[in-house]
Amino acid sequence: MGYILDSTGHYVLDSSGDPISDSLAPTTPLSLIIRALKKTGALGVGQSASAEDVQDAFADLNDMLGQWARKRWLIYHLIDWSVVSTGQLSYTIGPAGDFNVTRPDRLEFAFFRQLGSSFKPVDYPLEILQSYEDYARITIKDLQGFPLSIFYDSGYPLGTLYPWPVIPAAQYELHILVKEVLGSFVSLTQTVNLPPEYNEALLYNLACRLRPSYQLPPDAQITALALTSLSVIKNANAQIPLLRLPTAVAKNGTPYNIFSNN
Repeated sequence: MGYILDSTGHYVLDSSGDPISDSLAPTTPLSLIIRALKKTGALGVGQSASAEDVQDAFADLNDMLGQWARKRWLIYHLIDWSVVSTGQLSYTIGPAGDFNVTRPDRLEFAFFRQLGSSFKPVDYPLEILQSYEDYARITIKDLQGFPLSIFYDSGYPLGTLYPWPVIPAAQYELHILVKEVLGSFVSLTQTVNLPPEYNEALLYNLACRLRPSYQLPPDAQITALALTSLSVIKNANAQIPLLRLPTAVAKNGTPYNIFSNN
């Protein structure tokens, strides 16, 4: 079924020309913007938003999504990307890179997989080095062998992955777990393709962002609804891995005793 928008952003006709209810129409950036403008009080019932207001709100909506994309608890799942090892020192990640995907801001987890025809694939976790300084301390960076760690240099537009020791060529895969890409909206009329709990969070958090544009003070009720909707998403997306001690603490396989300091 097709939909036609009127000047206020409401879906009023289907492809056959019959009236339809807004409740049957998919959520779009435009419908979110119109509702958010009404929530702020900047747009009254029956009024139409100007093209300039809609475009400004559209930019605010995409800016907000750009911020959300960097917060793990606002992302609804992780993606496993992999490449077959070629024995090289580093792998690029981003458009047209070795990992030809959207460049992530960080790694959530990484492992390498040993492949073989005579046994099932075996996965080995990699320790993520959190800073370039940690990677720079490695003396022989092109050492080949059983990989133990990985460093991600989040350059732009291409990031770079440095496994260490270098993964030998063939029979191995390098896997990284990164956040799902929220992306940005490219048009006002595209369907919002996110889990349903995101609709209210987008609506009320956008309304909070729009109020300063109209010289309106914060609204306690809208702010509370915005925070509540984010809490719902946070609780739905929460994944807390088991606590694991660093190898330096769990020396020789013996766990550290916090009471005896041994």
